[in-house]
Amino acid sequence: MPRANRFTQVEAIGRTLANVEVTTMYGQPALKVRGKLFACIASNKSAEPDTLMVRMDFPERDALLEEDPGTYYLKEHYVPYPCVLVRLSRVSPDALRDLVIGAHRFVSARATPRTPRPR
Repeated sequence: MPRANRFTQVEAIGRTLANVEVTTMYGQPALKVRGKLFACIASNKSAEPDTLMVRMDFPERDALLEEDPGTYYLKEHYVPYPCVLVRLSRVSPDALRDLVIGAHRFVSARATPRTPRPR
């Protein structure tokens, strides 16, 4: 299945969440909340094909990597960022839903709308 089609499930989940924009990042399909990226097809050349990048905190990422290294992984480029790489061919639909919702929640907590400065 082509990459863009694999993202269809991710997009469908994202569209059920508040303030989500379906867009692109470095030419790959992506989801943003209030302009902040929370999930996308991994675009760095170190990532495997058909890989989703989702944002999350470091302890959660570390737990996923330990529990299921066949589904979740990292490459050096992504190590300093609060995210994990997900093999779309291996992740279950329920886990994918939890990942997208969790990433949305994680980024929403940090993506507060800008307020104009008083003049």
